Order: sequence, then structure tokens, then C-alpha cells
Amino acid sequence: MVCPETSSDEPLTPAGRLFLQPETDLVIHCIIRGKNPADMDAIKSAIKSSLMVQHPRFCSLLVRDKNGFEHWRKTPIDIGQHVIVVNNRLDKSGNFVDQTQGSTTTEEDDEAAVNQYVADLSVSSPLSTDKPLWELHVLTAHKCAVFRIHHSLGDGISLMSMLMANCRRADDAEALPRMVPDKKTVIKGEKGRDWFWLFGVLWWFLKMVVFTLLFSMDFVLRSLLVSDEKTAITGGDGVELWPRKLATAKFLLDDMKLIKRAVPDTTINDVLLGMVSSGLSRYLDHRTPNVLHEGLRITGVAMVNIRQQPGLQDLSKLMKSNTKARWGNKFGAILIPVYYHKGGNDPLEYLKRAKAMVDKKKHSLEAYFSYKIGDLVMSLLGPK
Repeated sequence: MVCPETSSDEPLTPAGRLFLQPETDLVIHCIIRGKNPADMDAIKSAIKSSLMVQHPRFCSLLVRDKNGFEHWRKTPIDIGQHVIVVNNRLDKSGNFVDQTQGSTTTEEDDEAAVNQYVADLSVSSPLSTDKPLWELHVLTAHKCAVFRIHHSLGDGISLMSMLMANCRRADDAEALPRMVPDKKTVIKGEKGRDWFWLFGVLWWFLKMVVFTLLFSMDFVLRSLLVSDEKTAITGGDGVELWPRKLATAKFLLDDMKLIKRAVPDTTINDVLLGMVSSGLSRYLDHRTPNVLHEGLRITGVAMVNIRQQPGLQDLSKLMKSNTKARWGNKFGAILIPVYYHKGGNDPLEYLKRAKAMVDKKKHSLEAYFSYKIGDLVMSLLGPK
């Protein structure tokens, strides 16, 4: 939408402009499942009175001035334009089912139908710029809702903080959900701060500098010059336009904790990365046996929250401009190399390798480097 600029318009951040480019047009899809049928009147009423529609990003149009620069412009909200109700049941292929024939469905069928619906949305239905860039699709037959939010409105921490602020506990309709408690840094006293302590600090700092230089150089080279070898999981030209399919995998948290205890000082994220590494190696062994060489690198990307305050944020602080917490897109990227290893290896070896790599990444400033470089490049050269 091209409009003359007004004094109340707010320019987009460089990251917001990047997410609006045709090549990186990113929409976040959040699936919410419920136990009871949806009460549409109650849902619309709750949205009208929620903190969400009071937030500037959720009640602003995306407009472009005569020079093509994007701005946010406040506009009245019409809830009917944003809440889309789908009453008919869907099958696994995403097609509407004739409910007059009557059929029994399982939870797995519901899950597959919703996954296919979201997969189709992600390719065929971009968010319209004639209204603020968010929608709520309510699939009444599946007791499910799909929240669609454009990534230019905010990152995962901002949006999850917004979602949690609009939820209430089942046992107390007035109480907010319990947040994960912040980790408090324990500062040791002066005892023990001798030469060995000073040597440890210097060694820690030296490793941070070395890891930051190595990983930042790798980030630049991988972004501009170096690419992974082609494998069965490499996308081709126009991969962003290929049909998509979502699949849901379920893992018991108790099982992941059991694996976590098998290797000291690991985290759930380490376990997940080890599972991905092992799974990719087994998949490539199945698809292209005896073709790939041992140690082949497959580069993944992980997004890291770089706000000073970690974890979910207090929404009241996010909506203020003079606090450490900040609404919007405040994250850096780190490269996570995954290596192919032929079948027969101990699965825990993948976890140990994943933990060793992630520990080095955590000890570097690669995420901050990628954020600053990206912000500088987009500010000077533009999002293209």
C-alpha cells in the first residue's frame, strides 16, 4: 500500500524490512489446541479487550512512502477481518470432508489435517497489507486455532510474551500463567580470588576472543563464499515455492531427561541437536548408502535471543521504550554444524559432539556479531 507519509508514521526497523522482502517473507504460525468447542463470541470479545490489540504493532497498517520505505500507520481494528472461522472438517490432505456421511476420526487424523492446513497457508495465503499483519484461523471441527503473525511484528520472545500475557490459569481465571523463574547469578565472595582465580578469568576471556573470531569468520565465509556439499536433503532452485508438508513428532520429556542424565551437564537443547544429528545421518544412509564421505558437514542455523534479560519478558516492560527489555526482533544467528557419520555409531556420541560444539558457541559472541553485522548491512545497503 503506497501512501503519503504522515508525522505519526513509524519507520520499520532494518530487521522488519528484511522480513518483508519477497525472498524472506516470513509468517509465524502458532497452533493452539483446546479440549472444548470454540465459543466464537467469547473469542472475539476476549480479543477486543486484550492487550494485543492495544499494542501499536497489532493495530498498524504497513504502508510505503513514495520512495518505497516501509512505515507503520495506526488504524482502527475490525476484529471480523482478522478472525477467520472454518466450520467444516478437513481430511489429511487438507480437503473439506462431507460431514453428512459421518465418519470417525482419531487424534492423529486431526493432527494431520491441521498440519496440512497450515502447510497450505504458508505457501498459498500471504497476509494482506490491507489490514494489520495478523490473523486468527479457528478450525471449529478440530477444536483448534491457528495464529498467523508476520515476523516483522516481532520475534519469538516478543510474541510468546504477548501470548502468555493474554492467557489465564485454568484454576484461577484472574491469574497469569506461571512463568519460568529467572536464573539468578551467584556472585562469589572475595575468598578464593587469588592468582589461580585471575588465571581462570584470563583463560575464559582468551577462549571467548578466539571462539568469537573463528566463528565470526566462519559465519562471513559461509554467508558469502562457502557452501555445503549437495546431498539428498539439499533444496533446489525455487525451493521456497515448493509445496510444503508439516509433520509432528512427539518425544516424552522423561525420555529426554533420561538421555540428558547419561551425559553430564547436557541440556534439553543438546539432546535435541544430538537427535537431529543422528537422524540426519541415518536418513542419508538410507537414501544414499555408501555415497557420502565420513564427516560431511551440514550447516544449520539457530536463532539466539540477545536481550539483556533472558527468557520470556514482562509485556508491560516490552511496551516501554526506555527499558532493557525491547519489543521487536532482537536476536542473532549462529551456525550449527552437523556432521554425517556412517551407521553403527553409538547414538550418545552424537549427543557428546553436539554438546561440545554448542558449549563453544555459547562461549563466543557470534550471535551478537551476526546481529550487529546484519543491522549495519541492512541500514547501509538496504534489505535486498
